[in-house]
Amino acid sequence: MRISLRMKMLLMSFVVVSISIVTSGWIMVYSITDAFERELGERAIAIARTVAQMPNIRNMVGMPGGEAEIQPIAERTRLATNVDYIVIIDMDRIRYSHPSESMIGKTFVGGDEAAALAEHEYVSKAQGTLGNSVRAFVPIMNEEGVQQVGVAVVGILTPSFQSLIAEYSKDILLSLIWGLLIGLLGSLLLAHNIKKQTFGLEPYEIAKMAEERSAVMQAMEMGIIALDEQGNITFMNRLAEHYTCNETIQRKEHLKDIFPNSWESLLSQKTDLINRHIVLFDKTYLLSLHHIHVKGKLVGSFMTMVDRTEANRLAEEITGVKALVDALRAQNHEYMNKLHSIAGLIQLERTEEALDIIIDETTDEERTIQFLKDRINDYSVSGLLLGKRSRARELGIKLSINTDSYLKQIIDELSAGDVVTILGNLIENAFESFPKEKENKNVECFIQGDNRYLFISVSDEGKGMLEEEKSKIFTYGYSTKQKEGRGIGLALVNQIVMAQKGTIEVDSEVGQGTEISIEINRGIEDD
Repeated sequence: MRISLRMKMLLMSFVVVSISIVTSGWIMVYSITDAFERELGERAIAIARTVAQMPNIRNMVGMPGGEAEIQPIAERTRLATNVDYIVIIDMDRIRYSHPSESMIGKTFVGGDEAAALAEHEYVSKAQGTLGNSVRAFVPIMNEEGVQQVGVAVVGILTPSFQSLIAEYSKDILLSLIWGLLIGLLGSLLLAHNIKKQTFGLEPYEIAKMAEERSAVMQAMEMGIIALDEQGNITFMNRLAEHYTCNETIQRKEHLKDIFPNSWESLLSQKTDLINRHIVLFDKTYLLSLHHIHVKGKLVGSFMTMVDRTEANRLAEEITGVKALVDALRAQNHEYMNKLHSIAGLIQLERTEEALDIIIDETTDEERTIQFLKDRINDYSVSGLLLGKRSRARELGIKLSINTDSYLKQIIDELSAGDVVTILGNLIENAFESFPKEKENKNVECFIQGDNRYLFISVSDEGKGMLEEEKSKIFTYGYSTKQKEGRGIGLALVNQIVMAQKGTIEVDSEVGQGTEISIEINRGIEDD
């Protein structure tokens, strides 16, 4: 049976307040006892000094029959000062006065009078014949003040701890009752406020929900990192730990421990960030950042990391189909134009020319498809080249594929999607390099690769680039086209190549054209 939060807090409050009141009551009584004894000691020693200075007492201590003179004086003083006893003893510890006359003439048995016989005055607590008491000892000196003749002892009985408890029991009980009432009321208000803040959930329900959420986030096929508003890491699932694990990083308490160069720009993002490419430990990830607001106030953010290689593997089928669809669309458009031309020639009874077009087109297309089938062993890359070739015709561009090209296998640690991204962006960039007024537009593509080597070169006869432009073309967001959404393709190419420790060379001359070459080398195998 589970106990509700409200009942737990009521029980806890009752126990805590009860213990607090009892403890504080005990401490209070103890403190009162200690202060009371100090006050009684000061009072006793003042009276003892007065008694020790009385001439009759000073002169009769140690004298035969001196008790007859001393006892009445001591008793009158005792009654006048409301102390419990005044005892006068000589240097042999013989009593000359006592509240109980039967004790006169007997030896003082306190055991704490030795120092007083050596001319010291002090206050002590002891068990005497009348009970626990605070006793003041003051030496009695002769009239000249040079010789000690006895000791004046003034005692005041102290109340016992039990008697003080009994005396203050009503106050302690009243404090306990009021403390319990205030504690219970505070517990009710606190429990109500906590329940309100936790949406009416009990602690075990919150714990269960937290465990479920944690299990879900741990099971997700992406890295998840939760941050507070200052960028401190509050949660990382196992996949995020794996992605950010490196021998150089011993602790990951803040975002800057993972992204030392870009953490400030990430935290300064005013809007959510979706699928930003970022390189970490030579691997490329798709990074998304989402801000968390509670009642309109920013309280933190969370990041998701997806291994781009894994994402490309999952999307390879889609990527390949899309490339083929683009190729079919371009080819369909091109063939429709050819068919219209052939139909027109036939209607004009120019059948020879129509037949020549059919033969040329069929022969060229079959030759290209057979070349790609024989030399390129990845359908995604083949489909891309076929689609780009048809698109080139639409744009009035001649795209030629170097006859020495081949692709036996995709290099290790690189996906077909990465090759498609590199090749597609380079070719598209070459298509866009030609000025509108140029008549002969030629682009050449050259690719060679196996499981340990990849070389891609795309050259055009476009307008070329200045040295300043060459240094910026791989910068994220930079583009010479001045159109929204541009400046991303070559930046992605650069990130992929850098993550694989490859090289990029740009050879460009204004008015002559541009050639971009990419090489990723794990060691060339013999053909």
